[in-house]
Amino acid sequence: MTSELIHRNQTRDQSENQITDSSSPSFRQNSPPTRSRNMLNRATFLLIGIAISTFYFHFLPSRSISPSQHNHHDSSVIETEVTLPTRRVLLEDHGTSREEERKARVPLAIGLKSKRQKRVLVTGGAGFVGSHLVDRLIERGDNVIVIDNYFTGRKENVIHHIGNPNFELIRHDVVEPILLEVDQIYHLACPASPVHYKFNPVKTIKTNVVGTLNMLGLAKRVGARFLLTSTSEVYGDPLQHPQAETYWGNVNPIGVRSCYDEGKRVAETLAMDYHRGAGIEVRIARIFNTYGPRMCLDDGRVVSNFVAQALRKDPLTVYGDGKQTRSFQFVSDLVEGLMRLMEGEHVGPFNLGNPGEFTMLELAQVVQETIDPNAKIEFRPNTEDDPHMRKPDISKAKELLGWQPTVSLREGLPRMVTDFRVRLFGDTKSNADKSGAAAV
Repeated sequence: MTSELIHRNQTRDQSENQITDSSSPSFRQNSPPTRSRNMLNRATFLLIGIAISTFYFHFLPSRSISPSQHNHHDSSVIETEVTLPTRRVLLEDHGTSREEERKARVPLAIGLKSKRQKRVLVTGGAGFVGSHLVDRLIERGDNVIVIDNYFTGRKENVIHHIGNPNFELIRHDVVEPILLEVDQIYHLACPASPVHYKFNPVKTIKTNVVGTLNMLGLAKRVGARFLLTSTSEVYGDPLQHPQAETYWGNVNPIGVRSCYDEGKRVAETLAMDYHRGAGIEVRIARIFNTYGPRMCLDDGRVVSNFVAQALRKDPLTVYGDGKQTRSFQFVSDLVEGLMRLMEGEHVGPFNLGNPGEFTMLELAQVVQETIDPNAKIEFRPNTEDDPHMRKPDISKAKELLGWQPTVSLREGLPRMVTDFRVRLFGDTKSNADKSGAAAV
């Protein structure tokens, strides 16, 4: 009897539990009609959210601006637009031609400061030509960064700018990449005298090829204008006289000078390929023989050789019969030409040199007249692949750049002699500074 009562109570409790569970909220939520209703509500809210987002992003930015608001906006940002550098997205068609973009830019007059200070990179800026270029850029008010590995450059050439907030000097080899934010790049880095570029020919051609690639890559990355200082050596031993920019040259590709000659020809090719293929603004200058203060004393170039030898009372060494011709421009004329080319709208190449032509014997006589009339001349066998003639046709530079040299050999040579005398015989620093300043 007792066991039957217990069994009935357990049965009644289980029935009550089932009824309670079936009436609980969790049971109702898990029923099929309730689940379908929840999914429908979620989908409805999702569609409403998408509709609101679409309306916000597609219709709100297109609200029109009244003319008064538009004028106020222009006046408030015009100063910002003037001061920002021109940046172009390369290889994209925005509906404007390259010619229209060129006309839209306002060229900077030489000697005048822009409203925004330019950041200019000069590779090889501690060298002979580079240091004179740095002087002019600093004088103009630019912010100048110099990179140099000091193979032929000297810190003494730019030490007078140390402490200037607009000047920065970095020891760096252009064969290695570097990241900088600049507006213009003057690429001068490369040994230019036969003594130096023959010392390590592999390094010379790496500087011309890999170094130029690195600088062009930098120009592409930051949207900078790029100027390559090429050389008259791209004409080799010319069969055309004088040499115009249209002349393709007569170069020995396997000679002892080819590391420099062919290296510069490849550098020009790279510059033009970046210009045509990637829209980089490039400028190419072909530099003829240049002389002036801060040249290396014994770099093997004829003017520095003659001057140093005459000051030391050594014989002037003439290679071959002395009838080879060269043209000599003073460094300040070259710097003026480089700056005009950079600020102009013409790619080039441009010959930058003095068309006044001298034989080696005539140059030796001018050095004798300037330094020591009793200096002797000593003849030696000529070097391999030495060009017989070299004279620039500068008609293109005259017409398009408005440039021509103004310093004659007899006017410029005494300035160089003063500088060499200071460095050879240890005159006072003040005299050295005066001679360097007079050359620019």
